[in-house]
Amino acid sequence: MSETHRHVEEPGPSEVRSPLVQQELKRAGVWFGVAIAIALAALLAQPLMLILGAMVLATMMDGGSRLLGRVLPIGRGWRLAIVLLSAVAFLAWTFYLTGSSLAAQAQAMRTIVEAQVTRIGGWMQQLGITATPSDLKGLAQQAMSSMGRVTAALGTAVGAITGGAMMLVLAIFLATEPKLYERGVAWMLPMDKRAQFYTIADKMGWTLRRLMFGRIIGMSVEGVGTWLLLWVFGVPMAGLLGILTGLLAFLPNIGAIISGVLIVLVGFSGGVDTGLYAVGVYLVVQIVDGYLIVPMVAKRAVDLAPALVLAAQILFGALFGIIGLFLADPIVAMIKVYLEERSKANRQHGDQASLKPAGP
Repeated sequence: MSETHRHVEEPGPSEVRSPLVQQELKRAGVWFGVAIAIALAALLAQPLMLILGAMVLATMMDGGSRLLGRVLPIGRGWRLAIVLLSAVAFLAWTFYLTGSSLAAQAQAMRTIVEAQVTRIGGWMQQLGITATPSDLKGLAQQAMSSMGRVTAALGTAVGAITGGAMMLVLAIFLATEPKLYERGVAWMLPMDKRAQFYTIADKMGWTLRRLMFGRIIGMSVEGVGTWLLLWVFGVPMAGLLGILTGLLAFLPNIGAIISGVLIVLVGFSGGVDTGLYAVGVYLVVQIVDGYLIVPMVAKRAVDLAPALVLAAQILFGALFGIIGLFLADPIVAMIKVYLEERSKANRQHGDQASLKPAGP
């Protein structure tokens, strides 16, 4: 009597070809890959930050070249060379005219700030607060020394110059042929993912160009405005304060706080009237930048919540030091663009799947 039904053998749960084992192996592989990526990011913090910094610089160069192309119908290479030479000429001219006076003002500002910190410490002791001037100085030194690994790696003058030169050279290469490197990255992706990658890369580039353009405009307005308004009233070291305010304007939130503290300390060193005027100048400049410049330029490109930016600055500053602090805003902007584009693509994919006719 022959069997009418033959029993089909299935792989056991201990065999590799078992679907359950394969599924678990895939999950374990994903977590293992994530752990390796985190470890590599921690070990390669310095080169990763330098590469990201070069990408931000390349975006600024590319934006300047695009703006110049609207009025000069010449090749991209020539426009990029004009942008670079103009930036170098401006920096050289600024330091040539104001180098010696700024050095003297910087030394005088250090003395004034230390004296003001000592006065604040004495005033706090009179109010019964136990903090001493040495405690305040120690707190500032501790904050500067608590920066991350990248700061330690670039802590020396040689390291800082080398890192800056490498970042600049890499940025020039990226800005010269951005599409070449974009295609190189796309070729490492599957064919069905390349179109979405090009879309995300274009949106990231547009967002960073707008963000950096708004940042440069804000730096110029804050720096020049602070210098002129302080110089009119005779506030000491108006030129140096204007330059520092302009440079620190690259750091949202934190830069404004630092520049405000310096302006107030130096202003009150010249008397109460001068100090109050310095406070008024600081408020006017910040209001103009925060309520006119940023909404018109930066927020149209990427609307980042101030708390999110500040949290990212604290995190990246602790992990990667000064360079992480500078790159926190662009990194958050790129992550935001990536998540938005991925969400949009998934939503479109879901809509297309729902429109497909059901099978028979």
